[in-house]
Amino acid sequence: MNTTRRARLERNGWAVGDAAQFLNLDPQEAQFVEVKLALAAGVRQLREQRGMTQAALAQQLGSSQSRIAKMEAADQSVTVDLMMRSLLAIGATPGQIAKLIKRVETRRAA
Repeated sequence: MNTTRRARLERNGWAVGDAAQFLNLDPQEAQFVEVKLALAAGVRQLREQRGMTQAALAQQLGSSQSRIAKMEAADQSVTVDLMMRSLLAIGATPGQIAKLIKRVETRRAA
């Protein structure tokens, strides 16, 4: 957000911050959420690149289509373990998974 807009909002009584501040997350919790979001986006991106449906991925994992939808939405009920197993099942390499996580670090530095 640009500084002019932020200043105008604050002058009008609005509190300006990020999701971590709003949810009162400590730095480790905020970073975990960002990593989980990156993995979820990676599952969807790689699944679509491979031309797979959510149902096809679910069948490969012995899960359900709705569970894959929740995973891609980074639902809190989905574990990072399941996301990692899904990425590997889609054919992601450890290097590709590392790049997904590395993007979080790059965004935080910007």
